[in-house]
Amino acid sequence: MEFTAEMIAGFLGGDVLGDKNASVHTVSSIEEGKAGSLAYLTNPKYEPYLYTTQASIVLVNRSFEPAQPVSATLIKVDDAAACVLRLLEMYNAAKPRRQGISPRAAVSEQAAVGEECYIGDFAVVEAGAKIGKGCQIYPQVYVGQGVTVGDNTTLYPGVKIYEGCAIGANCILHAGAVIGADGFGFMPNAAGGFDKIPQLGNVIIEDDVEIGANTCIDRAKTDSTIIRRGVKLDNLIQIGHNVQIGENTVSSAQTGIAGTSRVGRNCFLAGQVGIADHVTIGDRVKVGSKSGIDKNVGDDEVRLGYPALPGMQYHRSSAVFKNLPELVRRVAELEKQINELKK
Repeated sequence: MEFTAEMIAGFLGGDVLGDKNASVHTVSSIEEGKAGSLAYLTNPKYEPYLYTTQASIVLVNRSFEPAQPVSATLIKVDDAAACVLRLLEMYNAAKPRRQGISPRAAVSEQAAVGEECYIGDFAVVEAGAKIGKGCQIYPQVYVGQGVTVGDNTTLYPGVKIYEGCAIGANCILHAGAVIGADGFGFMPNAAGGFDKIPQLGNVIIEDDVEIGANTCIDRAKTDSTIIRRGVKLDNLIQIGHNVQIGENTVSSAQTGIAGTSRVGRNCFLAGQVGIADHVTIGDRVKVGSKSGIDKNVGDDEVRLGYPALPGMQYHRSSAVFKNLPELVRRVAELEKQINELKK
Protein backbone atom coordinates (compact mmCIF):
# COMPACT_ATOMS: atom_id res chain seq x y z
CA MET A 1 0.00 0.00 0.00
CA GLU A 2 1.41 3.39 -1.00
CA PHE A 3 1.02 6.79 0.65
CA THR A 4 1.93 10.16 -0.87
CA ALA A 5 3.59 13.02 0.95
CA GLU A 6 0.37 15.01 0.65
CA MET A 7 -1.65 12.18 2.25
CA ILE A 8 0.82 11.76 5.10
CA ALA A 9 1.02 15.50 5.77
CA GLY A 10 -2.77 15.71 5.83
CA PHE A 11 -2.97 12.85 8.31
CA LEU A 12 -0.32 14.37 10.59
CA GLY A 13 -1.19 18.05 10.16
CA GLY A 14 2.22 18.72 8.62
CA ASP A 15 3.65 20.84 5.80
CA VAL A 16 5.29 19.41 2.67
CA LEU A 17 8.63 20.81 1.46
CA GLY A 18 9.28 19.27 -1.93
CA ASP A 19 7.28 16.92 -4.13
CA LYS A 20 3.81 16.47 -2.63
CA ASN A 21 3.29 13.46 -4.93
CA ALA A 22 6.35 11.61 -3.66
CA SER A 23 5.12 8.18 -2.54
CA VAL A 24 6.32 5.58 -0.04
CA HIS A 25 5.34 2.01 0.75
CA THR A 26 7.60 1.23 3.72
CA VAL A 27 9.40 2.83 6.67
CA SER A 28 13.15 2.90 7.25
CA SER A 29 15.80 4.49 9.45
CA ILE A 30 17.35 7.60 7.95
CA GLU A 31 20.79 5.98 7.57
CA GLU A 32 19.33 2.94 5.74
CA GLY A 33 16.72 4.84 3.71
CA LYS A 34 15.95 3.63 0.18
CA ALA A 35 13.74 4.92 -2.59
CA GLY A 36 10.10 4.32 -1.73
CA SER A 37 10.68 4.51 2.04
CA LEU A 38 9.73 7.08 4.65
CA ALA A 39 12.47 7.98 7.14
CA TYR A 40 12.51 10.31 10.12
CA LEU A 41 14.93 12.62 11.90
CA THR A 42 14.29 12.85 15.63
CA ASN A 43 17.87 12.94 16.97
CA PRO A 44 20.22 15.77 15.88
CA LYS A 45 23.25 13.47 15.77
CA TYR A 46 21.70 11.73 12.75
CA GLU A 47 21.34 14.96 10.76
CA PRO A 48 24.34 14.18 8.46
CA TYR A 49 22.40 11.20 7.09
CA LEU A 50 19.62 13.54 5.96
CA TYR A 51 21.87 14.88 3.20
CA THR A 52 22.82 11.41 1.88
CA THR A 53 19.70 9.31 2.50
CA GLN A 54 17.92 7.74 -0.46
CA ALA A 55 14.56 7.81 1.35
CA SER A 56 11.78 9.43 -0.65
CA ILE A 57 10.23 11.26 2.32
CA VAL A 58 11.74 12.35 5.64
CA LEU A 59 9.72 13.44 8.66
CA VAL A 60 11.30 16.32 10.64
CA ASN A 61 10.30 18.71 13.42
CA ARG A 62 8.72 21.96 12.30
CA SER A 63 11.58 23.98 13.84
CA PHE A 64 14.25 22.12 11.85
CA GLU A 65 16.12 23.98 9.11
CA PRO A 66 18.49 21.95 6.89
CA ALA A 67 22.06 23.18 6.62
CA GLN A 68 22.54 21.68 3.14
CA PRO A 69 20.36 20.81 0.14
CA VAL A 70 18.12 17.78 0.69
CA SER A 71 17.00 15.51 -2.15
CA ALA A 72 14.17 13.90 -0.18
CA THR A 73 10.77 15.48 0.30
CA LEU A 74 10.45 16.82 3.84
CA ILE A 75 7.31 16.80 5.95
CA LYS A 76 7.48 19.23 8.86
CA VAL A 77 5.39 18.40 11.94
CA ASP A 78 5.14 19.62 15.52
CA ASP A 79 6.59 16.44 17.07
CA ALA A 80 8.35 14.07 14.68
CA ALA A 81 8.84 11.32 17.28
CA ALA A 82 5.14 11.22 18.16
CA CYS A 83 4.17 11.31 14.48
CA VAL A 84 6.47 8.38 13.68
CA LEU A 85 4.59 6.31 16.25
CA ARG A 86 1.24 7.28 14.70
CA LEU A 87 2.49 6.36 11.22
CA LEU A 88 3.84 3.00 12.35
CA GLU A 89 0.51 2.24 13.98
CA MET A 90 -1.31 3.24 10.79
CA TYR A 91 1.03 1.15 8.63
CA ASN A 92 0.60 -1.86 10.90
CA ALA A 93 -3.19 -1.51 10.93
CA ALA A 94 -3.23 -1.42 7.12
CA LYS A 95 -1.65 -4.88 6.86
CA PRO A 96 -4.23 -7.58 6.05
CA ARG A 97 -5.29 -9.81 8.94
CA ARG A 98 -5.43 -13.54 8.46
CA GLN A 99 -8.69 -15.38 9.00
CA GLY A 100 -9.89 -18.95 9.01
CA ILE A 101 -8.90 -22.22 10.65
CA SER A 102 -6.31 -24.31 8.84
CA PRO A 103 -7.42 -27.86 8.00
CA ARG A 104 -4.09 -28.93 9.49
CA ALA A 105 -4.92 -27.39 12.89
CA ALA A 106 -6.34 -29.58 15.67
CA VAL A 107 -9.20 -27.72 17.34
CA SER A 108 -11.28 -29.69 19.83
CA GLU A 109 -15.02 -29.83 19.30
CA GLN A 110 -15.32 -28.84 22.96
CA ALA A 111 -13.33 -25.62 22.37
CA ALA A 112 -15.03 -22.29 21.66
CA VAL A 113 -13.52 -20.09 18.95
CA GLY A 114 -14.75 -16.53 18.38
CA GLU A 115 -15.52 -14.85 15.08
CA GLU A 116 -12.86 -13.67 12.63
CA CYS A 117 -10.10 -15.74 14.20
CA TYR A 118 -7.09 -17.20 12.46
CA ILE A 119 -5.66 -20.55 13.57
CA GLY A 120 -2.62 -21.70 11.60
CA ASP A 121 -1.12 -25.01 10.56
CA PHE A 122 -0.45 -27.58 13.31
CA ALA A 123 -1.83 -25.37 16.07
CA VAL A 124 -3.60 -27.30 18.84
CA VAL A 125 -6.58 -26.01 20.82
CA GLU A 126 -7.68 -28.40 23.56
CA ALA A 127 -11.10 -29.10 25.02
CA GLY A 128 -12.61 -26.37 27.17
CA ALA A 129 -10.43 -23.63 25.70
CA LYS A 130 -12.14 -20.35 24.85
CA ILE A 131 -10.68 -18.15 22.12
CA GLY A 132 -12.05 -14.61 21.82
CA LYS A 133 -12.99 -12.68 18.68
CA GLY A 134 -10.35 -11.63 16.17
CA CYS A 135 -7.49 -13.66 17.65
CA GLN A 136 -4.45 -14.55 15.55
CA ILE A 137 -3.08 -17.97 16.48
CA TYR A 138 -0.04 -18.82 14.36
CA PRO A 139 1.28 -22.27 13.41
CA GLN A 140 2.42 -24.70 16.10
CA VAL A 141 0.78 -22.83 18.97
CA TYR A 142 -0.53 -24.99 21.82
CA VAL A 143 -3.56 -23.83 23.81
CA GLY A 144 -4.23 -26.24 26.68
CA GLN A 145 -7.41 -27.44 28.34
CA GLY A 146 -9.53 -24.73 29.91
CA VAL A 147 -7.33 -21.87 28.68
CA THR A 148 -9.06 -18.56 27.94
CA VAL A 149 -7.70 -16.07 25.39
CA GLY A 150 -9.26 -12.61 25.15
CA ASP A 151 -10.37 -10.74 22.04
CA ASN A 152 -7.79 -9.59 19.46
CA THR A 153 -4.88 -11.35 21.11
CA THR A 154 -2.01 -12.60 18.94
CA LEU A 155 -0.07 -15.81 19.69
CA TYR A 156 2.95 -16.08 17.41
CA PRO A 157 4.45 -19.42 16.26
CA GLY A 158 5.37 -21.89 18.92
CA VAL A 159 3.66 -20.21 21.88
CA LYS A 160 2.66 -22.76 24.51
CA ILE A 161 -0.10 -22.05 27.03
CA TYR A 162 -0.58 -24.76 29.63
CA GLU A 163 -3.95 -25.83 31.00
CA GLY A 164 -6.07 -23.49 33.08
CA CYS A 165 -4.20 -20.27 32.26
CA ALA A 166 -5.93 -17.04 31.25
CA ILE A 167 -4.71 -14.52 28.66
CA GLY A 168 -6.44 -11.14 28.37
CA ALA A 169 -7.55 -9.10 25.39
CA ASN A 170 -5.23 -7.25 22.99
CA CYS A 171 -2.17 -9.16 24.17
CA ILE A 172 0.82 -10.16 22.05
CA LEU A 173 2.85 -13.27 22.88
CA HIS A 174 5.91 -13.70 20.70
CA ALA A 175 7.36 -16.92 19.34
CA GLY A 176 8.34 -19.57 21.84
CA ALA A 177 6.82 -17.95 24.93
CA VAL A 178 5.75 -20.55 27.50
CA ILE A 179 2.92 -19.69 29.88
CA GLY A 180 2.07 -21.95 32.80
CA ALA A 181 4.92 -24.46 32.96
CA ASP A 182 5.54 -25.80 36.47
CA GLY A 183 7.23 -23.52 38.96
CA PHE A 184 10.64 -24.60 40.25
CA GLY A 185 9.48 -26.38 43.41
CA PHE A 186 11.31 -29.32 44.98
CA MET A 187 11.67 -30.65 48.55
CA PRO A 188 14.83 -32.45 49.74
CA ASN A 189 14.10 -36.02 50.86
CA ALA A 190 15.77 -38.50 53.22
CA ALA A 191 17.48 -40.32 50.35
CA GLY A 192 19.38 -37.18 49.35
CA GLY A 193 17.25 -36.49 46.32
CA PHE A 194 14.33 -34.15 45.73
CA ASP A 195 10.58 -34.68 45.72
CA LYS A 196 8.61 -32.58 43.26
CA ILE A 197 6.10 -30.17 44.78
CA PRO A 198 2.93 -30.22 42.65
CA GLN A 199 2.21 -26.87 41.04
CA LEU A 200 -1.57 -26.58 41.13
CA GLY A 201 -2.18 -22.90 40.35
CA ASN A 202 -2.23 -21.07 37.04
CA VAL A 203 -1.05 -17.90 35.27
CA ILE A 204 -3.29 -14.88 34.73
CA ILE A 205 -2.21 -12.33 32.12
CA GLU A 206 -4.41 -9.25 31.99
CA ASP A 207 -5.24 -7.06 28.97
CA ASP A 208 -2.74 -5.17 26.78
CA VAL A 209 0.29 -7.21 27.82
CA GLU A 210 3.17 -7.98 25.46
CA ILE A 211 5.53 -10.89 26.15
CA GLY A 212 8.77 -11.41 24.24
CA ALA A 213 10.13 -14.46 22.47
CA ASN A 214 11.15 -17.44 24.63
CA THR A 215 10.01 -15.76 27.83
CA CYS A 216 8.69 -18.20 30.45
CA ILE A 217 6.08 -17.46 33.10
CA ASP A 218 5.63 -20.29 35.62
CA ARG A 219 2.28 -21.36 37.01
CA ALA A 220 1.69 -20.83 40.73
CA LYS A 221 2.08 -23.56 43.33
CA THR A 222 -1.40 -22.52 44.50
CA ASP A 223 -3.47 -19.51 43.45
CA SER A 224 -2.04 -17.54 40.47
CA THR A 225 1.04 -15.97 38.99
CA ILE A 226 -0.32 -12.59 37.83
CA ILE A 227 0.88 -10.22 35.11
CA ARG A 228 -1.21 -7.06 35.36
CA ARG A 229 -2.61 -4.87 32.59
CA GLY A 230 -0.15 -3.10 30.29
CA VAL A 231 3.01 -4.98 31.34
CA LYS A 232 5.69 -5.28 28.64
CA LEU A 233 8.24 -8.09 28.95
CA ASP A 234 11.20 -8.48 26.60
CA ASN A 235 12.69 -11.72 25.25
CA LEU A 236 14.26 -14.44 27.40
CA ILE A 237 12.75 -13.44 30.73
CA GLN A 238 11.99 -15.90 33.55
CA ILE A 239 9.08 -15.19 35.89
CA GLY A 240 8.83 -17.63 38.82
CA HIS A 241 5.76 -19.13 40.47
CA ASN A 242 3.35 -16.88 42.38
CA VAL A 243 5.08 -13.69 41.20
CA GLN A 244 2.90 -10.63 40.68
CA ILE A 245 3.91 -7.78 38.36
CA GLY A 246 2.02 -4.49 38.59
CA GLU A 247 0.37 -2.50 35.82
CA ASN A 248 2.50 -0.89 33.09
CA THR A 249 5.80 -2.24 34.39
CA VAL A 250 8.41 -2.97 31.70
CA SER A 251 11.43 -5.25 31.75
CA SER A 252 14.31 -5.72 29.33
CA ALA A 253 15.78 -9.07 28.27
CA GLN A 254 17.15 -11.78 30.55
CA THR A 255 15.54 -10.53 33.73
CA GLY A 256 14.82 -13.23 36.30
CA ILE A 257 12.24 -12.87 39.07
CA ALA A 258 12.19 -15.63 41.67
CA GLY A 259 9.09 -17.12 43.24
CA THR A 260 6.52 -15.15 45.24
CA SER A 261 8.15 -11.77 44.64
CA ARG A 262 6.04 -8.69 43.99
CA VAL A 263 6.89 -5.89 41.55
CA GLY A 264 4.81 -2.71 41.67
CA ARG A 265 3.29 -0.47 39.01
CA ASN A 266 5.18 1.56 36.41
CA CYS A 267 8.55 0.04 37.27
CA PHE A 268 11.46 -0.26 34.86
CA LEU A 269 13.77 -3.28 35.10
CA ALA A 270 16.75 -3.08 32.76
CA GLY A 271 18.47 -6.07 31.16
CA GLN A 272 19.70 -9.03 33.24
CA VAL A 273 18.18 -7.81 36.50
CA GLY A 274 17.85 -10.54 39.13
CA ILE A 275 15.23 -10.42 41.88
CA ALA A 276 15.43 -12.90 44.75
CA ASP A 277 12.43 -14.79 46.10
CA HIS A 278 9.90 -13.20 48.48
CA VAL A 279 11.07 -9.65 47.65
CA THR A 280 8.62 -6.76 47.37
CA ILE A 281 9.39 -3.85 45.02
CA GLY A 282 7.29 -0.71 45.22
CA ASP A 283 5.78 1.43 42.48
CA ARG A 284 7.79 3.48 39.93
CA VAL A 285 11.08 1.81 40.86
CA LYS A 286 13.99 1.86 38.38
CA VAL A 287 16.59 -0.93 38.45
CA GLY A 288 19.76 -0.72 36.36
CA SER A 289 21.22 -3.46 34.15
CA LYS A 290 22.68 -6.55 35.87
CA SER A 291 21.52 -5.37 39.29
CA GLY A 292 20.66 -7.93 41.96
CA ILE A 293 17.77 -7.19 44.32
CA ASP A 294 17.70 -9.26 47.52
CA LYS A 295 15.81 -6.88 49.83
CA ASN A 296 12.55 -4.97 49.64
CA VAL A 297 12.58 -1.66 47.74
CA GLY A 298 10.22 1.24 48.45
CA ASP A 299 8.29 3.40 45.99
CA ASP A 300 10.12 5.73 43.58
CA GLU A 301 13.59 4.38 44.40
CA VAL A 302 16.52 3.68 42.07
CA ARG A 303 18.75 0.62 42.48
CA LEU A 304 22.06 -0.12 40.74
CA GLY A 305 24.75 -2.78 41.07
CA TYR A 306 25.13 -6.13 42.79
CA PRO A 307 24.09 -6.27 45.50
CA ALA A 308 21.93 -3.35 44.42
CA LEU A 309 22.49 -0.02 46.18
CA PRO A 310 20.49 3.21 46.11
CA GLY A 311 21.40 5.23 43.01
CA MET A 312 23.60 7.98 44.51
CA GLN A 313 25.30 5.55 46.90
CA TYR A 314 26.17 3.32 43.96
CA HIS A 315 27.65 6.22 41.98
CA ARG A 316 29.78 7.30 44.96
CA SER A 317 30.93 3.72 45.47
CA SER A 318 31.76 3.24 41.80
CA ALA A 319 33.99 6.32 41.96
CA VAL A 320 35.99 4.48 44.66
CA PHE A 321 36.10 1.09 42.88
CA LYS A 322 38.41 2.29 40.10
CA ASN A 323 40.88 3.65 42.69
CA LEU A 324 41.08 0.45 44.78
CA PRO A 325 44.42 -0.77 43.34
CA GLU A 326 46.05 2.58 44.14
CA LEU A 327 44.46 2.64 47.60
CA VAL A 328 45.78 -0.86 48.31
CA ARG A 329 49.27 0.21 47.25
CA ARG A 330 49.13 3.30 49.47
CA VAL A 331 47.90 1.31 52.49
CA ALA A 332 50.70 -1.23 52.03
CA GLU A 333 53.23 1.62 51.84
CA LEU A 334 51.83 3.23 54.99
CA GLU A 335 51.92 -0.08 56.87
CA LYS A 336 55.53 -0.49 55.86
CA GLN A 337 56.37 3.01 57.15
CA ILE A 338 54.52 2.36 60.43
CA ASN A 339 56.43 -0.88 60.96
CA GLU A 340 59.74 0.92 60.36
CA LEU A 341 58.79 3.62 62.88
CA LYS A 342 57.94 0.94 65.46
CA LYS A 343 61.42 -0.52 65.08
